[in-house]
Amino acid sequence: MAKNPVYIVHCIDTEGPLHESVDVTFERLRAIFHLELEPSVDLLRRLQAGKVDLGGLEAAVQKVVDPHLLAYNDTWDKVDAMLADLMRESFRMQVRDSAGAGWIYNWFCVDHVDYDMNPRRRDIGYHNIFEHYRGLIRENGSSQDGLHFHYHPHSFRREAHRCATHWWSSSDSLHQILSRRVIDHHWFPAAHRPGFHVIRPDSHWFLEQHIPFDFSSQAMVDNGVDGAQFGLLGGRFGDWRRAPAMWEPYHPSADDYQIPGNCRRWIARCLNVGTRYRLLNEQDVRQAFKEAAEGKPVILAITNHDFRNMGPDINAVRELLQRVANDFPDVPFLFCEAVTAMRSALNLAPLPPCELELKIQRVNDSTHVLKVHSTTPTFGPQPWLALRTVEGTYHFDNFDIDTPFHQWQYVFDEETFPLTAVNAIGVAANNAFGTTTVAVMDPPTAKISRQHWNLPRSSARASLNSLPCPL
Repeated sequence: MAKNPVYIVHCIDTEGPLHESVDVTFERLRAIFHLELEPSVDLLRRLQAGKVDLGGLEAAVQKVVDPHLLAYNDTWDKVDAMLADLMRESFRMQVRDSAGAGWIYNWFCVDHVDYDMNPRRRDIGYHNIFEHYRGLIRENGSSQDGLHFHYHPHSFRREAHRCATHWWSSSDSLHQILSRRVIDHHWFPAAHRPGFHVIRPDSHWFLEQHIPFDFSSQAMVDNGVDGAQFGLLGGRFGDWRRAPAMWEPYHPSADDYQIPGNCRRWIARCLNVGTRYRLLNEQDVRQAFKEAAEGKPVILAITNHDFRNMGPDINAVRELLQRVANDFPDVPFLFCEAVTAMRSALNLAPLPPCELELKIQRVNDSTHVLKVHSTTPTFGPQPWLALRTVEGTYHFDNFDIDTPFHQWQYVFDEETFPLTAVNAIGVAANNAFGTTTVAVMDPPTAKISRQHWNLPRSSARASLNSLPCPL
């Protein structure tokens, strides 16, 4: 009898082009290792060869300045040239999974917005990266690939190349991005990956309200290598020191996202490939197959960036999978879209989409009430509420909750906006199965456009006995 499958989920932190000069590379070495080195191409080459005495840091520095890591796709032309190769059927099918299918990509798209400085030439603007990849998926007929959400918290200095941990400290970009995505594209995420691998109480509680599937955890057994890089120990940035170093997704605790508890969303472990730390290795892959053989629900998720050539990373992972799979002939492995993997591995019960029925009730000339109802419970206690004014500004607000998970209202008056000042109302919610509903109303006509995302896919791949990975 076949064991549980290992679901392979490739999560790409999809950020578009990135530029890095030699001077900036040395700035990063100063930040990571506290090394004061005079920038030059010659010194960089010697560091890459391990020919500079750094008091024991030589190997760790070599990892950071590896030529593959510094070969950035710094224009969209370079990104697209890479994608033209990687999205070909011939590349996807170089290694087939246990159902005979090829590699699947999950594009977790960020919006680079609301920055004052952009020295690394990121593509600044709402929807730019999302629209680029949505277009590529359509052009390539790559419906098996996933389109998801990635967010970068802003540093206090609002510099696009800096890391931060707080989602609301210096910008309202999170609410702007999602509200615009709801109204402009009738889209809302069911799966998420965090910028800089960072979750903190604010983002933990935010996700718990809206997004059921979270590919965040970078829990690892200490390998004694990453600690040479400043900031990787002591919990700075991606803090997963207490999280379970297993491939089985878990519900987090309300007060500690790293500890299994009674929250609603699922957190999956997701290790790096093609970068400088928390790297997936053969032992991690063997652990995934062993856990699946024991009957555990296993999602082996990996992550890298589109601003580097992902081909070598994918090939390295596929080689690992083939080598380890040979030792576990009864354990299938399946390349999978992120939402589908969570549903299948955890054997989640299907639910109908949330209906999100919208009605406007007039109280008087200056006061109107939006009533929203869903028979199917929403994932969190309230849907997302997005507003666009006639002046073209976007806003997020809370509902008044009549019945948690089912019924809400919102009052348009002088305390919020008069209804005449609003030209679009967007309401979005997931159910616990990860099916997304977006309803957008045109207030003057009360016409509603409604779309459902992440509906259960065809079960064609499930024809292989005991492989419950529907597409």
